[in-house]
Amino acid sequence: MATNQQKVIPAQVEVRGGRVHNLKNIDVDIPLHKFVAVSGLSGSGKSSLAMGILYEEGSRRYLEALSTYTRRRIKLGAQAAVRSVKHIPSALALRQRPAIPSERATVGTMSEMFNVIRLIFSRLGSPVCPNGHRLKPSLTIAEAMSKSGDAMGRLTCPVCGAQFSAYSAEDFAFNSAGACENCQGTGKVRQIDESKLIGDPTLTLAEGAVAAWHLPGRNFMPNVAEQAGVRINVPYQDLTAREKDFVLNGPAQKFKMDFRSGTGRVFHDFNALYENAHEAVLRSAQTSKSERSQKRISEFFSYSTCPVCHGTRLKPELLTQEAGGLNIVQVTDLTLGELADWKGAVLETLPDDMMTMARSLFKEFDDNLRPLLELGLDYLTLSRNGNTLSTGELQRIQLARTLRTQTTGVLYILDEPSIGLHPDNIKGLLGVFHELVAQGNSLVVVDHNVDIIREADWIIEIGPGSGEAGGQILTAGTPQAIAADPSSNIGPYLNGTAHLLARTRQPLPAKKNIRFTVADYYNIKKITGQLPVNRLSAITGFSGAGKTSLILDSLVPAIRVQNSGHPLPRQVRSLTAPIKSVVSVDAAPIGKTTRSTVATYTSIMDNLRKLFAAQPAAKEHHYTASYFSYNNKQGACPTCGGTGVVTLDIQFLPDMQQTCPTCEGARYRQAIQEVKWHGYSIVDLLKLDVRTAMGVFTTVPKIEQELRLLDEVGLAYLHLGESTPSLSGGEAQRLKLVKHLNRRQATTLFVFDEPTIGLHPLDVKTLLGVMQQLLDRGATIITITHDLNLVANADYLLDLGPRGGKNGGQVVAAGAPAALIAQPCSLTTQYLAEYVDRFNQ
Repeated sequence: MATNQQKVIPAQVEVRGGRVHNLKNIDVDIPLHKFVAVSGLSGSGKSSLAMGILYEEGSRRYLEALSTYTRRRIKLGAQAAVRSVKHIPSALALRQRPAIPSERATVGTMSEMFNVIRLIFSRLGSPVCPNGHRLKPSLTIAEAMSKSGDAMGRLTCPVCGAQFSAYSAEDFAFNSAGACENCQGTGKVRQIDESKLIGDPTLTLAEGAVAAWHLPGRNFMPNVAEQAGVRINVPYQDLTAREKDFVLNGPAQKFKMDFRSGTGRVFHDFNALYENAHEAVLRSAQTSKSERSQKRISEFFSYSTCPVCHGTRLKPELLTQEAGGLNIVQVTDLTLGELADWKGAVLETLPDDMMTMARSLFKEFDDNLRPLLELGLDYLTLSRNGNTLSTGELQRIQLARTLRTQTTGVLYILDEPSIGLHPDNIKGLLGVFHELVAQGNSLVVVDHNVDIIREADWIIEIGPGSGEAGGQILTAGTPQAIAADPSSNIGPYLNGTAHLLARTRQPLPAKKNIRFTVADYYNIKKITGQLPVNRLSAITGFSGAGKTSLILDSLVPAIRVQNSGHPLPRQVRSLTAPIKSVVSVDAAPIGKTTRSTVATYTSIMDNLRKLFAAQPAAKEHHYTASYFSYNNKQGACPTCGGTGVVTLDIQFLPDMQQTCPTCEGARYRQAIQEVKWHGYSIVDLLKLDVRTAMGVFTTVPKIEQELRLLDEVGLAYLHLGESTPSLSGGEAQRLKLVKHLNRRQATTLFVFDEPTIGLHPLDVKTLLGVMQQLLDRGATIITITHDLNLVANADYLLDLGPRGGKNGGQVVAAGAPAALIAQPCSLTTQYLAEYVDRFNQ
């Protein structure tokens, strides 16, 4: 029976009273079933809204609907600082920085394409009997592979009658049954590099000649060696052959000795077990759990291709089985763009009665492959190691996997999905966005790419500034409405009234150049080129075109070793560079915990501690500088240990973090806060932002100078006690540059890899201002980028291509951007010319 009142389906998520990080009690409506772009300056609060409220609340509420048993095994997010969120769907997020995959991950396993290919080989493949007779694909083979138990895969050769078991899909898994027994499926073997065991042969054992004994728990080994009769006060190089052999290979014996611990306690007649240099490394590798320790231990090993599987990861016998005329390794070495041809070859080998099964398998194959191709990853091979992929490539594989699931009613939140994307790939990305919405989902994208923002159905702009100056809803509406709104920061870039050129480009040619030749390295056949000194050069091209191979893997290490007398990297055939040092600047987070702050990363904290230790009240209580560090027990609050927060375990609810009840978030003991300088405690000063602090420290030159540099790089809104891991990519990058702005840089090369990640076009102008300061000090800058705002401001452009993978590795355009815009000769320069043409320059 019809009712008078129809149920109204919600059309928007209603956020009320959002206070996450710097959000100022905002109220905002986010349309459902639309493509919504969130824009704003770096640090304005975009991610606080998207990730801190929408994702946290969407995912938490979905998980809360699960059983208590399930919830206890899933890490629930904390409740967001927001008064209310209504009508929010379950949420999935693709973060700006995906986790780096392990050495066992490949493009094939991460995209799940390899799972389908293993099935195709086991069901549609052509096995070989023990006597070498190849069986053609048949329904009989496919049916045998579908059986269970001992009958699975049992076949009889029609030529010789031999019975054997064909390989199953599981047998082709290099992370399972199919792993090469020599390398356990990694494709590499490792062995101790003998040259790394002894750090400096001119030192004595007591002075630390044995690098392997610097590993944790081995610092007393020289004393044990002395008990065995080895001289420890003679340079290692002057020891006898017997003594050296004992250091490197001596047996594990116990020696009675007096042992002094790190705390100064002496143990008499201590039974110390001797561990030679080799064993010290091997046992450390087996027992060490921390990532930092494993990284340190790995320096003692060299890695080489497995001699049994030759890097394929699989048992060699698996390569006898074929599908479409290729074995499984040959297929995984194909690029994603070549897989369609292989599919055709497989189908040609199959009899008619197998076509129904083949179509079913290849539908899954096509569903996996299509989004990868749409996102411009056609140049990747399935065998490519996951830990060699760029951030943008990892994010697009995540996105492709998400799209394939064809969900409906989900809120997708994407943080900077355009990372690493050439302008030509943006079209494919936008196609994916529209398909997600068409499937009945809602999409919120945090991005700064103008082409992405202008294609959105709705724009929410956070601002007007960064930090305390941000956190408000600046504008909200359609792209057309935002373009016409004079208060919008992104509007001028949508309507073409923005000024792209933020610096005066320097003329070419420069007085000096970096000249180089790189050959036979991945997809680079031979590149001979030059980059101007004391200029800003932009390296552009598709993902996989060879930018990283040319600059980060070849040119940078070559420059670093040219003055040391060590040989150049094998692929660098020649190099002439008037450069003595290289500084690599990326947007990776600074520090891993909240203990790392703006003050501790710079010299400000050290100078503050000295300043307070010099105060009369501190001297009266014998407080040294260490008492004014919240990382030392003398100064840290005893309840929270100097973190300012405590974590509560609430049984069946997610762990809850709350401000420390003892210090109320100040981190310090109350007694330390009693010491004052000009009426301020050290806690008071850490709460100040840079801009305010500049007026406070006018009489303390060391701190004032550091504050002035922070202001120059556009970070005046940060608080001195602000946690550095929480900074955006652009903020972290500029903070890293501060230490280089107070000295001459005439022989220094700065290399920026994707420096505009997380940067609004106005932030790019700020970054260009910082780069200009470096150039004014004589520095040379190379930036690997896709950002057309940055490229337009460069002095020199080197474009690699024409596409990615084997279709890349060549210089397709080189010269001043203005000249290349006038006569575009590559896809990049065509997009650059079109972009610049939108603006009234």
